[in-house]
Amino acid sequence: MERYLDTSLSAQERAEALTDTLTTEQQAEQLRYNAPAIPSAGLPDYNWWNEALHGVARAGTATVFPQAIGLAAAFDTDLMRRIAEIIAEETRAKYNAAQKHGDGDIYKGLTMWSPNINIFRDPRWGRGHETYGEDPYLTARLGVEFVKGLQGNGKHIKAAACAKHFAVHSGPEALRHEFDAKASAKDMEETYLPAFRALIEEAHVEGVMGAYNRVNGEPACASEKLMAKLHEWGFDGYFVSDCWAIQDFHLHHKITPSAPESAAMALKAGCDINCGSTYLSILEALDKGLITQEDIRSACIRALRTRIRLGQLESTEFDDIPYSVISCKEHKDAAYEAAVKSTVLLKNNGILPLKNDVRTIAVIGPNADSREALIGNYNGTADRYITFLEGIQDSFDGQVLYAEGCHLFKDRCQGLGQAGDRYAEAVAAAENADVIIACVGLDATLEGEEGDTGNEFASGDKLDLRLPESQRILLEKLRAVGKPLVVVLAAGSSINIETDCDALLNMWYPGQNGGKALADIIFGNVAPSGKLPVTFYKDADKLPDFCDYSMQGRTYRYCDEDNVLYPFGFGLSYADILCSGLSYADGKVTLTITNHSDIPADEVVQLYITAHDVECAPRYSLCAFTRVSLGAKESRVITIPLPRSAFETVDENGTRSIAAERFTLYAGTSQPDPVSLAQGAAPCTSIAISL
Repeated sequence: MERYLDTSLSAQERAEALTDTLTTEQQAEQLRYNAPAIPSAGLPDYNWWNEALHGVARAGTATVFPQAIGLAAAFDTDLMRRIAEIIAEETRAKYNAAQKHGDGDIYKGLTMWSPNINIFRDPRWGRGHETYGEDPYLTARLGVEFVKGLQGNGKHIKAAACAKHFAVHSGPEALRHEFDAKASAKDMEETYLPAFRALIEEAHVEGVMGAYNRVNGEPACASEKLMAKLHEWGFDGYFVSDCWAIQDFHLHHKITPSAPESAAMALKAGCDINCGSTYLSILEALDKGLITQEDIRSACIRALRTRIRLGQLESTEFDDIPYSVISCKEHKDAAYEAAVKSTVLLKNNGILPLKNDVRTIAVIGPNADSREALIGNYNGTADRYITFLEGIQDSFDGQVLYAEGCHLFKDRCQGLGQAGDRYAEAVAAAENADVIIACVGLDATLEGEEGDTGNEFASGDKLDLRLPESQRILLEKLRAVGKPLVVVLAAGSSINIETDCDALLNMWYPGQNGGKALADIIFGNVAPSGKLPVTFYKDADKLPDFCDYSMQGRTYRYCDEDNVLYPFGFGLSYADILCSGLSYADGKVTLTITNHSDIPADEVVQLYITAHDVECAPRYSLCAFTRVSLGAKESRVITIPLPRSAFETVDENGTRSIAAERFTLYAGTSQPDPVSLAQGAAPCTSIAISL
């Protein structure tokens, strides 16, 4: 038996044995994302590129969960792991079917290039909805659970997760191929790197993907400083470039003269797999003496080690997962649960849930009957979608009047029509209804990735935080009708709707069952419980320059409160829930959470900490959270572990330590800030802690 087939050996030993059966040319070929077959080992050709941001993506039918930013809004680590387990199950089912039929095409493999754990530092960034928001702690906790759920804990990795984009990557999209993201040592240690470290040290993520941009002068896919961090954290997987990022070294960053030098620079730094074509020049780089055969061999070993861990050289415990699990009822139920838990109630004057005396509802807006408003980007194809309009129609016994109202961003819906050709119909529907449900916002054609969106404004980024003008006009006309107005916002980022309304529900991009989730919330079958994983600002012009990667003036920890519309962590409920009786001892926080209403509801308990007398400390930081389900009038005592790291601060040199002696710990259903209180959040309880 060949040594690489000996399952008693480690994956490293087997990968070394298999690599050494290959010529240098064959080893180099294995470093392409579309690696050719190794017939001698019985390995078919393999395409490394697959996506699983919020469901198996771009590979046909799969369960479509809420977009990542929506999953973050649920503040639910258990749900995140369960969703990732479902994604892994569907990944294996699709892989098994594809392999059976000899299909090794792109998006058919087991190496999933998710999650995106970049920090959503600026609301204008088009790809922010792929992330878990602006907070490094929340991002780390959710990312760790996603990786653990996706990879499993069996003999083989079920599906290999990949932490991306390493590192300091969050726009502008139009400049990403040439941009140098300059971040201080403090911001690197405090904000940009913690989630990557957590995914490596705690979840043992199998892959890391480099970013397009430079980081403090070094290209992210060949950064000695960033690669040193991976070694420091004990990374034991494979490193892959973002797609065609290595060619940016010579084409856009201008740090190398040509492809062979770029390939050599990336390979020697530790980039194993090239998503792109630059590694076609590896043998030329070898001929020029820019790299050695051992450089190629080492990268090939790491690549084949991952494939061995996935079980591609033998039968696995996942080979019998049937195709029938894809989009099964259990998985679709989880997508519905996630959509409900991710919905954030930002405003409510008592109109929601709708009362029984409502007989006619006008459902109006470009996102009312839009599947695009459900899915976000990097998405699969659901076997059934329930739009906002369909969800309301399915759940309401009265009359539903529907009007598109306006185009998503153009001034007319019909090419031959006049500007504003759908406003009159929308106003007529509103006039004949008891309540108006206005479904507005964006979709992934307006905010997304450069080169992967139909956006005609800013390469996928947003120019400001306003709705497109067509929708602003629509909301003004609907407000003028004088009927109760509920605004349903579908977007992946901070939006200021600039319209007075009776209720505002933020649905994000809620997945295939978004319409059912919306209906159940507005009719009171379930209470909203999501929280904002990002700050909603009033005005983008009051933010720091988009290209400035300093955290000063950014996110809830350092922003100007005068520009905050809805704070990070904010989200209202139909229930009246309060935290009290806060105490801390032996690394654990104990508190009482009480539902004072007759409405059963979920609530997210959030802990924030302030370090006193330390100049470099943020205003306060999220340090723990948990989701709690409460019955009507139920009161419960809960205990939450508080990690020692919660007391640490990072100084200007990037050194992390416990520098303060006095702290204030807050517990509540929101931040302990005046804006949250003014918007209707319950007050937090707090205690002083001395170390």
